Amino acid sequence: MAPLLLVEDLRTYYVGFGGTRVVKAVDGVSFSVEAGETFGLVGESGCGKTTTCHAIVRLLAPSARIVSGRIELEGEDLVPKSQGEMRRIRGRRIATILQDPMASLDPLFSIYDQVAEPAYYHQGLRGRSLRVRVKQLLDAVRIPSPELRMKDYPHQMSGGMRQRIVGAIAQAGGPRIIIADEPTTNLDVTIQLQYLNLLKDLQRATGVALIFVTHNLGIVAKMCDRVGVMYAGKIVEMQSVRGLFYRPRHPYTRALLDSIPKLGVREALCGIPGQPPDLADLPRGCSFHPRCPRAVDRCLDEEPKSHALNGDGSVRCWLPIGEPAANG
Repeated sequence: MAPLLLVEDLRTYYVGFGGTRVVKAVDGVSFSVEAGETFGLVGESGCGKTTTCHAIVRLLAPSARIVSGRIELEGEDLVPKSQGEMRRIRGRRIATILQDPMASLDPLFSIYDQVAEPAYYHQGLRGRSLRVRVKQLLDAVRIPSPELRMKDYPHQMSGGMRQRIVGAIAQAGGPRIIIADEPTTNLDVTIQLQYLNLLKDLQRATGVALIFVTHNLGIVAKMCDRVGVMYAGKIVEMQSVRGLFYRPRHPYTRALLDSIPKLGVREALCGIPGQPPDLADLPRGCSFHPRCPRAVDRCLDEEPKSHALNGDGSVRCWLPIGEPAANG
């Protein structure tokens, strides 16, 4: 059975004025998402996670170009679609939750207007039916007194409530898959937990699939079934969540896990040396080799290809963890 979403060899570049500078933000990314699954994308800032998500829904900046690849939603390639065709797909079949609700909520329109729009446009609801649907959506995301709060405006809501409203908007068109791009970034820890539990409850109730983008590996452990680790525009490791935490294979994944503080353990945190590379001027060979403690001569000269792991997963490394280190 075909996956709900299939991304194959996606390459999305930002082209500077006159084509003098090309930023390879997404450089050969491939993954799939099954119905009802939660797939995580993790990595440092600037590694291409958000650009990958924007490319999937075709909401890229004017300077960005999808150079090659396929994005199949239920077997239908989205890359050649016009913006008019994508407007009928976005919200109805695939939706997004952005990390900053104040940037995605219009301050000039009431909560009712903004939650009702996808249901009006994609489901054809009108009048009382539309009002009932909006109330149901606000109830589902646990907005108290929805009949009263739907008349309010975004500035009258707390940060946590605004994030829930954005979640209600994403659900309003009845999509099969939702992309959540760091939706808990601006929330405190208690509200984060409430919001994550809410997303899980909504997923169980509707069967919607999730792509969850985050820096927080603790959130990955709680939310995701599988995870892809991104570095310099590529997925360098993909595994089940259990496999990733108990047996990481890429040195970058191991470094990310080692940088997490552990409760009750008194030891210095391990930082990753150096800085992420400039995506417009990537180093030769493996992009991670200047920061990698296992790098050998081959890593400096040849870019590693992705190869399958035993079981379900892949790694892009000449010398994955679990194989003996070489001297040259």
